[in-house]
Amino acid sequence: MNRKRLGRSGIVVTDICMGTMTFGLQADEKTSFAIMDRALEAGIDFFDTAEMYPVPPSAEKFGVTEEIVGKWLKGQKRGEIILATKVTGPGHGWFRPPIRGGFTALDRRQIHQACEDSLKRLKTDYIDLYQTHWPDHGMRQDETLSALTELVDQGKVRAIGCSNETSWGLMKNLWEAEKHTLQRYDTVQNNFSLINRRCESELAQVCRKEGVSLLPYSPLGGGVLTGKYNDGALPTGARFSEYFVSGGPRQKRMAARFVNERSLETTKRLQVIAQDLGISVTTLAVAWSKQHDFVASTIIGATTVEQLNESLKAADLVLDAETLRRIDDIDEQIPTPMTEDGLRRL
Repeated sequence: MNRKRLGRSGIVVTDICMGTMTFGLQADEKTSFAIMDRALEAGIDFFDTAEMYPVPPSAEKFGVTEEIVGKWLKGQKRGEIILATKVTGPGHGWFRPPIRGGFTALDRRQIHQACEDSLKRLKTDYIDLYQTHWPDHGMRQDETLSALTELVDQGKVRAIGCSNETSWGLMKNLWEAEKHTLQRYDTVQNNFSLINRRCESELAQVCRKEGVSLLPYSPLGGGVLTGKYNDGALPTGARFSEYFVSGGPRQKRMAARFVNERSLETTKRLQVIAQDLGISVTTLAVAWSKQHDFVASTIIGATTVEQLNESLKAADLVLDAETLRRIDDIDEQIPTPMTEDGLRRL
């Protein structure tokens, strides 16, 4: 595993991060432990979770993922694990978060309460990277940053970051941090994949110039790039299958963002490149993601150890210039296969 620094912080992590969004729902506790054990065995030391996990979120399952991670963490050497989690933030009309009565504005009280609750579930006295899961652009940013700075000063958090943030939102927070001498965001965790390359434009420029690291999530495009939705297939148990069949209007719209004619055609063309290299599109997609200079660590997910092993094959893989050119050719022919990335609705 290669290692990179998170922004300008003192934290250095493996360039592949183990995501835990499925733990406690698609993956039970035993399977989740096996996945984390395998990730650690492969050299991964960076694990990402959230108070809202597993996804899709529910009042019944809220916090279960952190509890599973906490149980596993007790059997590890805490100082050798880099642990990231998130405070929820507003639902932006997508849903009312089943947390703290649905009141999840990023104010001082909510942030401090969320951090204390996460620490208990994770069975640790500090969080390496604490992130805002969704931005709260209607909130005074200096209050949000002040609360996060207090957590750092108290030793409960080492570094802070944001997620699902716009380029404007990231710059606004960096400016507020500098203006008020507050802790600055070292990372931004956004959706970034071969079917959603938007981060390569404005956000990449912000990251490079401001010393912020991108932590891409969903490098497999929500599973689309595995090919499981090809030719109209809706596999049982797959998230977007459930959204299409029994989801509400917002869930159906989200599924259509990921699974559509353009994304499926992109996947088929990428399969040709992957076959020429003797690898899967899963391996190709993870390798492509972590090869960007503004990316510190690519977050991979899994519901089985076998799925994880396919992503791990990208650990030492470096794509050559010709392969990158072929990938770019597909992007030029089918630009932005995902109809939107969700951020324009914030």
